[in-house]
Amino acid sequence: MSSLTEKDRPVVQLLLNTGTCPRCILRFCCVGSQTLYRHPYKELMKDLKEFLKNNQEKEDTVCFDVADPPCKRIRLEHTEGPDDVNHSAELQQIPLVNDENTATENSAVKVCNVCLGILQEFCEADFVKKVCQKVNSADYQFTSFVFSVSLPPQLSVREHAAWLLVKQEMGNLGLSLAKDDIVQLKEAYKWIIHPQLSEELSVPADGKVLFEVSVVFAHPETDKECHFLATACPDCFKPAKNKQSVFTRMAVIKALEKIKEEDFLKHFPCPPSSPKNLCDALEIQCNNGAVFVAGRYNKYARNLPQTPWIIDGERKLESSVEELISEHLMAEFKADSFNFSSSGREDVDVRTLGNGRPFAIELVNPRRIHFTAEKMKGLQQTINNSSDKIQVRDLQLVTREAIGRMKEGEEEKTKTYSALIWTDKAIQKEDIAFLDDIKELKLDQKTPLRVLHRRPLAVRCRIIHTMKSEYIDEHHFRLHLKTQAGTYIKEFVHGDFGRTKPNIGSLLNRTADILELDVESVDVDWPPTL
Repeated sequence: MSSLTEKDRPVVQLLLNTGTCPRCILRFCCVGSQTLYRHPYKELMKDLKEFLKNNQEKEDTVCFDVADPPCKRIRLEHTEGPDDVNHSAELQQIPLVNDENTATENSAVKVCNVCLGILQEFCEADFVKKVCQKVNSADYQFTSFVFSVSLPPQLSVREHAAWLLVKQEMGNLGLSLAKDDIVQLKEAYKWIIHPQLSEELSVPADGKVLFEVSVVFAHPETDKECHFLATACPDCFKPAKNKQSVFTRMAVIKALEKIKEEDFLKHFPCPPSSPKNLCDALEIQCNNGAVFVAGRYNKYARNLPQTPWIIDGERKLESSVEELISEHLMAEFKADSFNFSSSGREDVDVRTLGNGRPFAIELVNPRRIHFTAEKMKGLQQTINNSSDKIQVRDLQLVTREAIGRMKEGEEEKTKTYSALIWTDKAIQKEDIAFLDDIKELKLDQKTPLRVLHRRPLAVRCRIIHTMKSEYIDEHHFRLHLKTQAGTYIKEFVHGDFGRTKPNIGSLLNRTADILELDVESVDVDWPPTL
């Protein structure tokens, strides 16, 4: 039985007298029954007054007949440790009113001095409906939800002040109250809100799902009430990017852990004063966890970059592989944005043939998430019909974890290329035949000049596993290569002014250059073939 006992009476009376709401009183009495917090506000207030009215002298259990077991405990301490300082001189003395009418008058406060209304107005059906209207108007697909709440930082300050007050009262009874024993405000709020949201949205609450409903509360006096902490503990409050105020919840909690009780009591009223304003529900937001789509793409154009080609703010080419694929996914999934990744990349003038290059797209905050294999097949066809520059295959939904397989051991994977090569001096078949016999050729490749602006200067060891030459005429031949992933093929052909050694030019003892390059296969066994 989760309940209040006779030892809770002074605490209940003290907090009611100072303007604390019934649900916060239950928190400070360490009541762990979720069901109890969901009782109507007026009913809870009535029950607390009845509890005070019962003039029992025995330590028997009183009122609140609910089944949930308590999750918090008050610890009995008969000795006062060296760290237990009696701050009765600093604490404002609150008369413990025995007359029930006076207690009733004092407890009729508009806004709770601890939660600033979070466990009052914002637990009512009207606010829940407001949240659900926002969720429904956002037009998301979801089958369950997780609820999160952001609270004004000064609630931690007010709770600290109330705790010091209650701790002193408990000390007078030979009891102690650890701060961790108090039921957390967020926890109590979720106990109350979850069932209401579930009923209104007709889906269950589930802490493990990706669809999040969040409420951000704010209060106009946050900075004013927290300012003394910045003076007492300046090292806890440092300006941070994307933060409007230095008084973040974590910074305030850190300062409260650091500040001495006597210093706190000099600067903040204890009990906390009755607030002038209720909290504001600043934002009600919805967010769906990212959806991941993977597949393989072929690129048939020699004037198409993999990603948008923009230099100094100026677009060089009108489209890209990334955009041709993602624009259709963005439209179908109704996502806010996307992130494109792939197993390597080809240059703008290089085609990708064969079974294509593996890619994955993260779709951020999608409104639509339910896609069958048949729908994905239709989406693949839509992409393929939209352009003759690319084609995709094996389009499918994957998990975030599965994308890691695309990158795993990328350097150890092999890739197959076809290069059209020109030489300055005439060649015969026999001049290039020896290339076919070279196996596991080791290269030292200094970062190519053409990518030095975006890649660090380094010498990378790469391997050409096999080569097969195909004679065309006196100045042209085609070379089929199987190489270690990450090998710069163009530089292996022309040498990059000696930055790649050996190279085709040095092997043939003449100037060589590359005219065309195709990727014929990327040997990454992912995603699964459909």
